[in-house]
Amino acid sequence: MLKICRQDEVQAVVDEIIAGKSLVDDLPQEKAVREIISQVRKHGDAALLNYAQQFDQIKMTAGELKISQAEIDAAYKKVSPEFITSLTKAIQNITAYHRKQKVDEWFETLPLDVLLGQRVIPIEKVGLYVPGGRAVYPSSVVMNAIPAQVAGVKEIILVSPPVINPHVLVAASELGIKQIFQVGGAQAIAALAYGTESIPRVDKIVGPGNIYVALAKKLLFGVVGIESLAGPSDVLIIADGDAEAEFIAADLLAQVEHDPEATAILCTNSAEILSEVQKELESQSKKLGRQGIIEKARIYLLEVASIKQAVEIANQLGPEHLELEIGSPQRILEMVKNAGAVFLGPHSPVAVGDYIAGPNHVLPTGGTARFASPLGVYDFVKHQSIIGYTKPALKSVWKDIKTLAEVEGLDAHARSIDVRFS
Repeated sequence: MLKICRQDEVQAVVDEIIAGKSLVDDLPQEKAVREIISQVRKHGDAALLNYAQQFDQIKMTAGELKISQAEIDAAYKKVSPEFITSLTKAIQNITAYHRKQKVDEWFETLPLDVLLGQRVIPIEKVGLYVPGGRAVYPSSVVMNAIPAQVAGVKEIILVSPPVINPHVLVAASELGIKQIFQVGGAQAIAALAYGTESIPRVDKIVGPGNIYVALAKKLLFGVVGIESLAGPSDVLIIADGDAEAEFIAADLLAQVEHDPEATAILCTNSAEILSEVQKELESQSKKLGRQGIIEKARIYLLEVASIKQAVEIANQLGPEHLELEIGSPQRILEMVKNAGAVFLGPHSPVAVGDYIAGPNHVLPTGGTARFASPLGVYDFVKHQSIIGYTKPALKSVWKDIKTLAEVEGLDAHARSIDVRFS
């Protein structure tokens, strides 16, 4: 769906886009997902095997759920040397970027020998969901696994719908991931949350998936940690009159080939660029292989009064990806408050961030960039507060604690201090 809006229509369209961003409210699939979770919790591997036959049309035994080393070795023979080379470069760049996100523990001693500090503790077990279906996603493996490994996570359990693509298996192997299970959908999330005879229970689940996966993560949050509820992908491109219409159209189409629910938006203060992009979209889309998906996705071409207004729209929408196709894009960077990742200039398309630049491509979707961040090392650690008071130190704040506790009506809190000095 292509929609072109002139200046007087823009805000109404932006409001319409925001109103449509709810991801998992009152969806009809929720009842089915609850049943799947219940069956996996009760019956473990047996339920997984039943769902593999029902949803994937694959009959397996429990012993075939886990990918063997022989299957991984066979996968290497099915991928090209060029893939291995490019994957290695991506792994190096992504690892180097995420190492800069590590934070140190700290401790300090205050007067009266008060000890305060903060420990940084890696999560022990993480489940990684890698989608199947419409595309092959070895990039999801590296983007989700590397920050976990940099954080110090000892055990990563990967799940993906059967039959797992060789490129996914090779990506996992290159990162040293040994526990790989061919199970997908809501049943995979339930298996990771509760554990089965074959699949270990994990502490946190990361990785995107379809609506069934998202709903399962939503319903199981609390039983297990999650990084986010990933929705359809989106991009917003801000362009001025000097931008390249060919580049813009290519980047809009690249985003909507992900998913029929994906959204791509152009905001430009140039009527000429808007018209040229429209023509490029019509021309380029005919040459692409995923036309069926592209035709169902939403592309908006918005004419705005100024680049400043375009940035204001970006801050309202909180896009997953924001491309600044303008002269000297750094000059407006400080104005950008809400975006998952910002791409500067005509030679920084989203695809370079998706695969090889280094920053994570798992980004906040559905407008959640207003309050959320890209996946990072910080998603795989816990912070533990440390407090150590001596008797003189506690006595120095005795009356303050008692006053505050009594204001809150918590007598036992006050007494827990009193008994130490009675």
